[in-house]
Amino acid sequence: MIIVLFGPPGAGKGTQSAKLMEKFGIPALSTGDMFRAAIAAETPVGVEVKSVMEAGDLVNDELVNRLVFERLEDPDCQNGVILDGYPRTVAQAEALDVWLQNHHLKLDKVIELKVDDEALIERRAGRLYAPKSKKVYHKDFNPPKVAGICDESGEKLIQRDDDKPDVVRHRLDVYNQQTAPVLGYYLAQQRLVTLDGMANIEDVYQHILQLLGAK
Repeated sequence: MIIVLFGPPGAGKGTQSAKLMEKFGIPALSTGDMFRAAIAAETPVGVEVKSVMEAGDLVNDELVNRLVFERLEDPDCQNGVILDGYPRTVAQAEALDVWLQNHHLKLDKVIELKVDDEALIERRAGRLYAPKSKKVYHKDFNPPKVAGICDESGEKLIQRDDDKPDVVRHRLDVYNQQTAPVLGYYLAQQRLVTLDGMANIEDVYQHILQLLGAK
């Protein structure tokens, strides 16, 4: 099972990926998490993309594809994956199709989570992140038990630079200009399904399960 979850930053892809990963026992691959790990480890790719991500811009297609395809070769991906935030450009989508064909695989579903821009900015502005445990909270929608402290690790929560309103607005502009055309690519192939990302998290999850023919 290979699923793409599509939508702008903060649309809820990570939340739904985590639920689907637990349900089906397949990994959720987030390019953002993979690049942050590379940055933390100060790998050559990490050093190269650090300034790009901090500015809210997109990493170039060649680097993203290299990262994703290498990861797809890992043993834990043999039964399927959930692609969270990839592909982000038509060139990436085309490269993914070629890679899948070469490996005798196909996409099962491409699901777009649609969210209003202003609501999305408000949602991201309230996000809190635990660097060690990598848990994500929201001050209104998913607050920690103790304000400012991670439930799991007890560490202090922070707001990531890419959750700040001015950076989120810039990323939305980048998304609308460069990434949204991927919708047309998959729509033309009748592989795109659009869901209301503003709906209740559990309602969105149940709708996704229905699309996948699961309960």
